[in-house]
Amino acid sequence: MCCATIDWKLIKTLVFDLGNVIIPFEWQRGYRGLADHSPYSPEEVRLRLKEMTVFDAFERGQIEPRELARRVSANLEMNIGFEKFRKLWSSIFLPETLAPDAMLSGLRATRRLLLLSNTDAIHYGWVTEKYPIMRHFDDRVLSFEVGFRKPEPEIYRETIARAGCPAAEIFFADDRPENVQGALEAGIDAVLFESLAQLELDLKSRGVAW
Repeated sequence: MCCATIDWKLIKTLVFDLGNVIIPFEWQRGYRGLADHSPYSPEEVRLRLKEMTVFDAFERGQIEPRELARRVSANLEMNIGFEKFRKLWSSIFLPETLAPDAMLSGLRATRRLLLLSNTDAIHYGWVTEKYPIMRHFDDRVLSFEVGFRKPEPEIYRETIARAGCPAAEIFFADDRPENVQGALEAGIDAVLFESLAQLELDLKSRGVAW
């Protein structure tokens, strides 16, 4: 774990993970949706998807969305068009965001906001269409665009470059411990997201208000 001394007064850029930090998701919703168009049960859908080896590559931008849809549809014996697949694939996202719109709006008034996410082109396109809260981010570091995934060091280096300030002046929240650890090792002040109340306390303890 990085032990760099952080001056909380110098936090200039706030970086947030997307899934289960800004927008909640549940994979089971997606399994159920796909199962409705497949001869397999939701649990069988889960197992068949787990056996596929394309999802890491998809999140790195190495497979096009329509190709992913073709492979998954074949694996699950589904006969649906791409737009239907896109809707089912994105049904994992819950309607209400975890972070309030007013909170991100207030934070952006005084600091730069970045998104750092392991995600794919279908999911990201969907959330930008369906969740107005996404407009608050000044920039986005997305695995399918940069070719790296958290907790790989390269994606944190890209985040620091996009932040436009030293790593010690960046605050990051993610819901996965390994991703927090990766950020800490890059010199970023990072915390594990457990709840909105906890995130608010972490921000306020660093002098970040909105």
